[in-house]
This record gives sequence, structure tokens and C-alpha cells, in this order.
Amino acid sequence: MVWKINNSNKKTIDRFGVIVDEVTLPNEEETTFSYLDFAKGVCVLPITEDNKVICLKQYRHAIKSWEWELPAGMIDEADLPPIETAKRELEEETGYSAEHWLDLGSFYPSPGSTSEEIFLFAAAGLTATEQNLENSEQIELHKISMEELKTLIKLGDFKHGAGLAAILRYKFITD
Repeated sequence: MVWKINNSNKKTIDRFGVIVDEVTLPNEEETTFSYLDFAKGVCVLPITEDNKVICLKQYRHAIKSWEWELPAGMIDEADLPPIETAKRELEEETGYSAEHWLDLGSFYPSPGSTSEEIFLFAAAGLTATEQNLENSEQIELHKISMEELKTLIKLGDFKHGAGLAAILRYKFITD
């Protein structure tokens, strides 16, 4: 049974919406539930001709750390198909475009606290173009083998949730 929303308030802070709902639960108890309303996003697993993965080492201010990641980003226009954002993010963050795309589905990274949905893709047939980073993006590009990526994951050095989801989906679909 869906919770009945009695009242809902949204406050926008920068790129996040904070929603506070006053709800009635299925057992008729009333409570407050808050969550982040966040734009949908994409994540791309770019695979080169020699079966290497283009990974990013990116500074993430929220955790004050350089992190291993896959190219990813926010869908700016709600009516834009996710594949179009995936193509743009791959090119902007890596300087590559792709001829072949595989839709890996979507997932909710944290449905208990945010409405965010991330669409996953694998990209192949890569051609070098030009990297076009935003002023807040600090990115190092690395081409690593699937075995090296597997080691980074096993050691806990690759922690990017959307990247982990894309790799897992790709492995299950292609194995």
C-alpha cells in the first residue's frame, strides 16, 4: 500500500530539492518523511578496441578525496533521452565519442533518501575527440584492463556506486 501524502513542502538548495512530506502510513499512523529530490543521471562504461576501460580519477569535494569513477553526469533537461546525456558526458569527461551503445538499464542508488535514478550504458567503437571539462571538474584519464579494474574493485579502491552498477550489469549481460 502506498503512503498517503497529507502535505508536501519542497525547498530548493543549489541543485538539490529537499522534500518534507507529512504522510499517513498504511497502519493509519502519521509521520514525517524527508528526502532529496535529485535529477536523473547517467553512467557510461567506455570500452576501447583492445578491451580496456577508460576510467577517471576525479576529485570529489564532498569526501575530500580523489576517486576512481566512470564517466557520469546529471540529465539537465528532463525530456532529454538518457542516451543523449550519456553521449555528451562521455565526450566532455573523456574526450571520446562512441559508435556503439548498449543500454544496461537503470537503478536507484539510494531510494531510502533520494529520488535519483541513474541510467547505465556501455560504449564501444571509441573515437578520440576533445575533452571539455566543467570548471569544477578535476579529472585524470586512465585506460585500464578489466583485470586491473577487477583488482581495484576487490581492494575497495573503486567505490563509485554508479560505476559499480554499470560494471555489474555489463558483466551479467555479456557473460
